Amino acid sequence: MFSRDNIFFGGIFLIASAIFLVWGFDYVAQNHTLFVLATLFGLFMAFNIGGNDVANSFGTSVGAKTLTVKQALMIAAIFELSGAMLAGADVTDTIRKGIVDISAMDFNPMLFVFVMMGSLLSAATWLLFASLKGYPVSTTHSIVGGVLGGSIALGYVTMDVGESVFALVHWDKILTIAISWVVSPVLGGMASYGIYWYLKKNILDYNEQVQTKIDSIKHQVKELKASYTEATATPDEKIRYEEQLHELTRLQKKSNAFYALRTHAPIAAAFATTMISGMLLYKGLKHAGLKFDDIQIFMIIATFSALAYGITYAIVKVMHKDTPNKATMRLFSMLQVLTASAFAFSHGANDIANAIGPFAAVIDILATGQINSEAPVPLIAMATFGIALVAGLWFIGKEVIQTVGTRITEIFPVTGFAAELGATLVILAATKLGIPVSSTHILIGAVIGIGMLNRNANWALMKPIAIAWVITLPVAGTMAALFFFILKSVFGY
Repeated sequence: MFSRDNIFFGGIFLIASAIFLVWGFDYVAQNHTLFVLATLFGLFMAFNIGGNDVANSFGTSVGAKTLTVKQALMIAAIFELSGAMLAGADVTDTIRKGIVDISAMDFNPMLFVFVMMGSLLSAATWLLFASLKGYPVSTTHSIVGGVLGGSIALGYVTMDVGESVFALVHWDKILTIAISWVVSPVLGGMASYGIYWYLKKNILDYNEQVQTKIDSIKHQVKELKASYTEATATPDEKIRYEEQLHELTRLQKKSNAFYALRTHAPIAAAFATTMISGMLLYKGLKHAGLKFDDIQIFMIIATFSALAYGITYAIVKVMHKDTPNKATMRLFSMLQVLTASAFAFSHGANDIANAIGPFAAVIDILATGQINSEAPVPLIAMATFGIALVAGLWFIGKEVIQTVGTRITEIFPVTGFAAELGATLVILAATKLGIPVSSTHILIGAVIGIGMLNRNANWALMKPIAIAWVITLPVAGTMAALFFFILKSVFGY
């Protein structure tokens, strides 16, 4: 509990939080009590995003033993923070996802503060429960449910008798969320299944077949050698003996034994780089202010993919001391670190908004006294919330990591790479097509796809996880409405 690492990471989190509070007292001239409370709720939400969503992202890498939990934390610290600070939104919509049309209501702006604070607290509470149970759930659905419940509660206390706040709910968006419960994991499973099938057929099975042939020929040569002598051997025995020795030598040559890895691994690396580059350019860096046209994006992606192909080919060529199987695991461990890092960067750039978005709305109202269409996000807030993400991964992320990495199916570097790449492919395609999907659900579906191909998926565990997905929205919404009424009563509005 009081290990050196826990004290270190906990200390960094507390120091960053304290510095942010001191900064905030100048940023918000009044309502300091509400500011402190909102900060605690916001950091609590970011902490639990780290414990669930970030842990979910690194589960396959840790489960494959490509990374230790400490190494995953280091990568998360670098790439989650980089994504949040370099590519995070400069402005965040104050009305998250447009779930409820609050423009039709007439109310004191401070009531909207309670909606956002209640949403943060409810979503964070649900995420904490799910993380402790080891259930990977959607942080986006959690905060959307919170805003929905809080906004309905707001409508209940502000709208005239006979008017229904439910008429202001954008039910089409609620429907898309419900559809994503099915679509996201199915697409993730299909993508990872296809990628792993290709790698298994062209690399893993080839390596196994070559090793089986080598073992068989060695056995035959041994049997021949036991009775074979140059003086007594017949011409047919001499020919057979020489052919077996020649075939054994041919199979044992590194150039032949590494044929599959040398041929197909560079293709997998180039494809992975294409997907990662596309995800970073279209999703992760969409807020960074970089203006590229389609031709420039294509040239950037093509350049990095060609480099990945060449580097991977060169790495395979110098793996002289490894067996093909060992070389395969080592190479895909490297590639898996690449996919996990890109996933972390994109996550930091996008999903940090699930905590910082509602919080930015709160401090903007506290600072200006009105609801603005957009709320600026101070850089110090991004940095502090990014640190909270990493702290959450360290302190409460282990259960979710275990679920994703070991409990759903067996993960090793090749399957972990296939799952992460499959999830990246689906997220990129959904981003380009404008389809609302959950990255959490996609990655879990990708892991299940691996389990289906290997016929060792833990379907019993998927039942409580699926139930958690379905109840995320109503549970977060109900708690948010309750917290809204409590905050409204406590502060006398």
